Amino acid sequence: MFNEVYDVIVVGAGHAGSEAAAAAANMGSKTLLVTMNLQNIAQMSCNPAMGGIAKGQIVREIDALGGYSGIVSDTSAIQFKMLNKSKGPAMWSPRVQTDRMRFAEDWRLLLEQRPNLDFYQEMVSGLLIKNQKVIGVKTSLGIEIKAKSVVLTNGTFLNGLIHIGDKNFGGGRAGEKAATGITEQLVSLGFDSGRMKTGTPPRVDGRSLDYSKMIEQPGDDNPEKFSYLDITKPLKNQRSCHMTYTSPEVHDLLREGFDRSPMFNGRIKSLGPRYCPSIEDKINRFADKDRHQLFIEPEGWHTVEVYVNGFSTSLPEDVQFKALRSVSGFENVKFFRPGYAIEYDYFPPTQLKHTLETKLVEGLYFAGQINGTTGYEEAASQGLMAGINASLKVQEKEPFTLKRDEAYIGVLVDDLITKGTEEPYRMFTSRAEYRTLLRQDNADLRLTPKGYALGIASEKRLRRMEEKHNAAEKFVSFFENQSVKPEDINPILEEKNSAPVKQSGKLFKVFARPNIDMSDIRKIESVEAYIQDNNLDNEVIEQTEIQVKYSGYIAKEKNNADKLSRLEYVKIPENFDYSQIKSMSFEAREKLKKIQPTTVSQASRISGVSPNDISVLLVYMGR
Repeated sequence: MFNEVYDVIVVGAGHAGSEAAAAAANMGSKTLLVTMNLQNIAQMSCNPAMGGIAKGQIVREIDALGGYSGIVSDTSAIQFKMLNKSKGPAMWSPRVQTDRMRFAEDWRLLLEQRPNLDFYQEMVSGLLIKNQKVIGVKTSLGIEIKAKSVVLTNGTFLNGLIHIGDKNFGGGRAGEKAATGITEQLVSLGFDSGRMKTGTPPRVDGRSLDYSKMIEQPGDDNPEKFSYLDITKPLKNQRSCHMTYTSPEVHDLLREGFDRSPMFNGRIKSLGPRYCPSIEDKINRFADKDRHQLFIEPEGWHTVEVYVNGFSTSLPEDVQFKALRSVSGFENVKFFRPGYAIEYDYFPPTQLKHTLETKLVEGLYFAGQINGTTGYEEAASQGLMAGINASLKVQEKEPFTLKRDEAYIGVLVDDLITKGTEEPYRMFTSRAEYRTLLRQDNADLRLTPKGYALGIASEKRLRRMEEKHNAAEKFVSFFENQSVKPEDINPILEEKNSAPVKQSGKLFKVFARPNIDMSDIRKIESVEAYIQDNNLDNEVIEQTEIQVKYSGYIAKEKNNADKLSRLEYVKIPENFDYSQIKSMSFEAREKLKKIQPTTVSQASRISGVSPNDISVLLVYMGR
């Protein structure tokens, strides 16, 4: 049945698996995507949305490299918002509500158009390994499929256990069975494994809600989009979300079920996402708060199914129903399905290289929740990186990694590999020390040349990025060289309560003032004429404004990154013997021995390794 040897087999077709399979196939590798149900490719198991704080930056980075999450988010979007617009551009984060069914369909159709990609529906129950090297997979039917590399993207399916109140049953997602066999085999090979938990709220019938009692949450007046390509367009029509609140009465009703809650009676022992707690966890931990926000999110353009964001729970279904009926606007609510929690196996990511290849088994890659992360975007970015590196390894080419000053994806992978995680890892802007450099608006400038060199970003994408870069540079030069007279600029400055100028000066200096924005500066005839004469689009205009107004911050952060990056080039020999460095702390020696960092910079970020330990290491290495 499977006579050929695949270059790459991807196990699992969630967000990580879809990006991994697309990347490997687009790089010319003969790829097989194996999943338990081909009807559920890129299923949005939790909320029907992509992006958000830091996550939106990741989606743009995936798109800039040539992945598909941004394109599919655009084609299936029902609402767009740029979050944190009141803050500086380093904090701006795009987010879309999506049509859940359309999102999955668009992903599947994109994958089916990849000429090097095959599909097979079945459960993978084990790996074929020879001399510490993966050579394929084995299915539950006993079929052996040979491959030169394998990417595991198992999501919540590895020995998944679903909890609803005092009931629990095996499953990787509601209505789908768990995957067995892989964890046990990997543990027998010497891998460490652990358990994590995540949860999801009830889905309800939108026809049973009273939206007049809620606060409407519309999309942006001038919506943007994720993908840098012009094959997708911004939304012209949008669907609103709504907001309501819990109350002390709701909290009291929820507490009635605490004795039957797997969260509190000991049946769930694993840790859930700190930044996305269940509703019972919120009212237990924040007992002083008498209400919590709930966001009511439509699941698509036409369906009446609604996602109750903020009400994630594993309480008994009767408690969920009774409490939710006491929420304003939910008095007559009808359930489509109750919320639940799910426990699943993961493998501490310190067992991986920065390529996401395992240290114990050559050619085996992990991506997504198997590495302890949470979120579609985090999973998709890992899948992209794993697919790229699995393909490069088969082609005997240099691996591809991203540094912390190059991408949020680089921060994500580096955090996982050097620090590990004992709770579901979620990306935040605060995790990135170079976030002024890693803005959502410049992901294409940072990463598209790299994607093009890998063969996954098209020439059209590269040319579009170069045109944007060149146009923005010329527009910045215009501001640096164009003078403005006091009589032309002072009326604008006075209108904004900004100090007037006494003599002619360069536009750049005036534009750089914190309370002057592009809409103000466009009132100057020469500026508007330049925009019209050069037919500049909003991307170029926005990029120029950021370069002018934040040039000092950007230059300072770039300088800091350049100073610290020298340690990235100080390589540590493979299988370096740390035990011989007696002047290094015992904890540092143990951590370095376990994680085996490849550079001194990576070593410096490992928890438990002090600056003094790094100094000792540099001296020992003769640096």
